[in-house]
Amino acid sequence: MLRPHTARLVGASLAFLVKDSPSWVMPAIAAVIVDTVVRGGAVGSLAVWGAAGLAILALNYPFSMLFVRITSGITRGLAVDLRNALTERLQRMSIGFHNRQSAAAVQNKVVRDVENVELLMQQSLPTLLGSSFTLIGAIVLTAVNVPAFVPVFLVTVPLSAILVRWIRSRATVRNESFRREVEFYSAGVGEMAALIPITRGHGLEQVETQRLRVRAERVRVAGRELDSLNGRFLAVSWVSYQVLGLICLVSAASLAISGVLPITPGQVVLLSTYFTVLTNAIVMLLNSAPVFSRGLESVRSISEVMADPDLEINEGRAVVDSVDGALSLQNVSFRYPDAPRPALEGIDLEIAAGETVAFVGPSGGGKSTLLNLVLGFVRPTEGRVLLDGRDMNELDLRTMRSFVSVVPQESVLFEGTIRDNVAYGLADADDDRVLAALAGANALDILELHGDGLDAVVGDRGTRLSGGQRQRLAIARALIRDPRVLILDEATSALDSVSEAKVRDALTQLFRDRTTLIVAHRLSTIREADRIAVIERGRIVEIGEHDELLTRNGHFARLAARQIS
Repeated sequence: MLRPHTARLVGASLAFLVKDSPSWVMPAIAAVIVDTVVRGGAVGSLAVWGAAGLAILALNYPFSMLFVRITSGITRGLAVDLRNALTERLQRMSIGFHNRQSAAAVQNKVVRDVENVELLMQQSLPTLLGSSFTLIGAIVLTAVNVPAFVPVFLVTVPLSAILVRWIRSRATVRNESFRREVEFYSAGVGEMAALIPITRGHGLEQVETQRLRVRAERVRVAGRELDSLNGRFLAVSWVSYQVLGLICLVSAASLAISGVLPITPGQVVLLSTYFTVLTNAIVMLLNSAPVFSRGLESVRSISEVMADPDLEINEGRAVVDSVDGALSLQNVSFRYPDAPRPALEGIDLEIAAGETVAFVGPSGGGKSTLLNLVLGFVRPTEGRVLLDGRDMNELDLRTMRSFVSVVPQESVLFEGTIRDNVAYGLADADDDRVLAALAGANALDILELHGDGLDAVVGDRGTRLSGGQRQRLAIARALIRDPRVLILDEATSALDSVSEAKVRDALTQLFRDRTTLIVAHRLSTIREADRIAVIERGRIVEIGEHDELLTRNGHFARLAARQIS
């Protein structure tokens, strides 16, 4: 993703070279000025060198702004490109991928990992360029002025870097300990928030406060130990740098006085300054290591998504431009990866267009898996699923799903108005269509309870609505699309008896003229289904009409009896 910005990166590097040049050019100018003073040179030459220094310093501001403008454009653009690429990729990943990944992990990749890549570009690039140019510039100018002193730099500067690295490695254990204590305390705070109803209900406020007080004390102790170690690190580092700098200064001065090397007073200043500059450049590189490591780890995290092959492939497959709704499952079996047994096995089922079929049975029997097969979220490991006589493996499922509406077990609403949630994805849906869908879901009373009508805000994930209200809005969202295939996965599970009765009456009318598949535990919601299939351990063990199944006194009758009891 950086490749298209190669030319701009080169331009940014050149701009940085010019704007940062005073850090390694000014010591050379200072050395000439000192030598001019020592020799008793002309004041005019000082003015010339002073003007040269001012000219170099004046270049810093415009080239700094040029560097910031270029790198900011690249960095911010890269962040947007990464987030857009991740979003597009996540939309193409299979449902199996999303079942394996938690929502928090996905959110972290899109938000925090991209943010770490931004920081990598913003902080590490200037440090890397600055340190590299300073090292090269200082060593080159030293080689020009005092070539015999270059080996000294090549020995003492790495020694200072090794010293810093050794001291910092001693802090690793303390940093790790402090981080773990903070994470342990954060986990305790999360538990406290979740347990507040239990804590208050049992009068355990003091117990919970004491539990967190103990964890907070452990954070304090670990923090003090870390602060003490960091203080020693800063003190030892400062003394070490000063000692090494003093050694360099005394060594250069001794060589100048003894005449062993032809070094002028100005060059003594030059060498001393360059030693400090070079040491600081190494330290800057070491200090940027955590940001660099964190950025690379985030790059690896993003790459896990971008390189994952678990995609839903629709390119090149037949576009679906109309759907009647006839479904055929022919000897269908499906096994989840690493599962001990198939979730579905040997399913043969013909569903006519416009027919309503309900699926019941114990949890884990395979009902939701069957719906996922019909939606194309998972592919059969054996057998075929046909839609209007066409194998779904050969269809562009994105176009097929435009004729399908789904109401999941848990209603999913987003921050926005009632209108936004019901008409989600339908830019041409006017208020009349929204109101008609709400009426179809028996949800118009929600508008009466919230004074803003369709403009009422539902809150984050619908927190301003009851469970029944959220579910009825989810049903309205499905109905506004006037689907040819309607799928209800425990769509009334969150409703109280009054809301369930309202929705059941509405659904009885809406089932007509469209193929409807229902998964339900409440048998009262499927009484009007054309057929009811009982699924146990991945197989259809019984199928028929409601009253017919009751008279058989089989699996369905036992389920009904248990529910009544």
